Amino acid sequence: MENIIIIGSGPAGTAAALYAARAGLKPLLLSQGMGALEKAERIENFYGIQPMSGAELHAQGEAQAEALGARIVRTQVLGVSGFDTYTVTTTDGAYEAIAVILATGVKRAAPPIAGLRELDGRGVSYCAVCDAFFYRGKRVAVLGSGDYALSEAEELGMAGSVTILTGGAPQTFSKPCPYPLDTRPIEAIVGEEQVEGVRFADGETLPLDGVFIALGTAGGSEMARRIGAALDEKGNVQVDREMQTALPGLFAAGDCTGGLLQVAKAVHDGTVAGLSAIQYVRTYRKNHPEL
Repeated sequence: MENIIIIGSGPAGTAAALYAARAGLKPLLLSQGMGALEKAERIENFYGIQPMSGAELHAQGEAQAEALGARIVRTQVLGVSGFDTYTVTTTDGAYEAIAVILATGVKRAAPPIAGLRELDGRGVSYCAVCDAFFYRGKRVAVLGSGDYALSEAEELGMAGSVTILTGGAPQTFSKPCPYPLDTRPIEAIVGEEQVEGVRFADGETLPLDGVFIALGTAGGSEMARRIGAALDEKGNVQVDREMQTALPGLFAAGDCTGGLLQVAKAVHDGTVAGLSAIQYVRTYRKNHPEL
């Protein structure tokens, strides 16, 4: 049983790890890459540093966290489940923890597919766990080309049929895909009031009742929604002053909570989340001496 698992090694996640490590809790930091920092060519508006690239700042932060005792595992996180204690499922196995901090950032762009935004909530979904019930016996597809898409497809067992659509993207599955697979580029999601199908670039249409979007990796909002934490009207994870969600022991920090998408704000959030998680774990272990 881990004390604290932090998902994301950007400024928010690494800041949380620094404080948890200094407190002697040996946090586990699950890194899914640099996120938004990867596209930052030059950062010069963060206190106390010489101008550097986002990649340099990310590497420096990770090295600092490891030097203090944090452990970093590079893996893709598929989801979080549980209540009271949590299980984090990854492509390399599952980890259990008393507290989890979501610091995965946000997905900044939806795929440029006609009909996607117009039919959001009317056959277009971003959460299989949330909406699978409504598609019992129906024809659905999952749009994605990696393990996150397979994970979402597995949640759709009640559907009549499940097809994986890669939209022309390269396949990155780490295991064989057990579902019908269509790799053609997608031109549009079609339908008047509800999703009726997907039209491919070659003009052919696949009749469907629902399309689940699972591009890339699961972000903080997707994980929070799947486990039952509240989101605001913009899709950001809702947290209190301690950066805790409505679920005890589940915290969120950084871009996934909304507000300024800046390194300084992310570090602040991660600091608060880290300190709050430290207190939560200490109280939890005091009340559960068997752990």
